[in-house]
Amino acid sequence: MFTGIIEHLGKVKNLEKEGSNLHITIESPLAKEAYIDQSIAHNGVCLTIVAHDESSYVVTAIQETLDKSNLGSLKMGDLINLERSMLPDKRMDGHFVQGHVDTTTACLEVKAVDGSWYFHFELPQEYAHLVVSKGSICINGTSLTCILHEDKPSIFSVAIIPYTFEHTNFSVIKAGDPVNLEFDILGKYVTRYFALRTV
Repeated sequence: MFTGIIEHLGKVKNLEKEGSNLHITIESPLAKEAYIDQSIAHNGVCLTIVAHDESSYVVTAIQETLDKSNLGSLKMGDLINLERSMLPDKRMDGHFVQGHVDTTTACLEVKAVDGSWYFHFELPQEYAHLVVSKGSICINGTSLTCILHEDKPSIFSVAIIPYTFEHTNFSVIKAGDPVNLEFDILGKYVTRYFALRTV
């Protein structure tokens, strides 16, 4: 379980295909404290450490993960948002994030406005019922507040403050780039409950 509060930016150091799997080597300060079988969210995707040294560690993504997330389009040198699993004795500053990406979507536009940035994204209609205005959404592992547009139901937006812009890979996201989306687990449970009640 994660909170969507990014700890560090990692850099893709190596990519190695083995069958349908992709071994991803990440250069990060987190490697010094890493251990085998540790769970870390990578752009919001929960992956398990399989090897590490003092400066980097290795995780493996299976084909389903590559198909459902933007990890399959990673390139050498790419920046990736990292978060270790939450501790039970810490304040939860984001929202409940599982590290199970639902889908990807495209960034449509990035606009700088008075020192912050507005990112506009395509809203996948099969998930639109899980998105509410001022509700939580996880984009590339980052817990954010969703902005809906009544006149444009196929679009949603998020506002990014300077600190988040500088300390996540939102600083390199541009129009056309795919991002990972995980919708609020509470909304999923409510939707499932009412679906079963009407059967």
